[in-house]
Amino acid sequence: MQKQFYVYIMTNKMNGTLYLGVSNDIIRRVHEHRQKAVKGFTARYGLTRLVYFEQFNTAMDAITREKQMKKWNRAWKLQLINEKNPEWNDLYDEIAA
Repeated sequence: MQKQFYVYIMTNKMNGTLYLGVSNDIIRRVHEHRQKAVKGFTARYGLTRLVYFEQFNTAMDAITREKQMKKWNRAWKLQLINEKNPEWNDLYDEIAA
């Protein structure tokens, strides 16, 4: 079974604060954000909603994409979310099922 890597965006509400991250286990990592298991940006701002993610076959591809997206301005990130998830639904339950 091939390992997968993910770039993801967390928020607290529609058009709220955004956090961009990368992980090789998106379900575990989003769960950690939701439980505030790791003190930091997402815990401080209550970023518990997974609103966007992309899947990659290699860690290098995921890291490259994360670095690219981190250079984007906020409007581009909002547009990306709105194109794939216009209601800003929390995607965690869908992927964790």
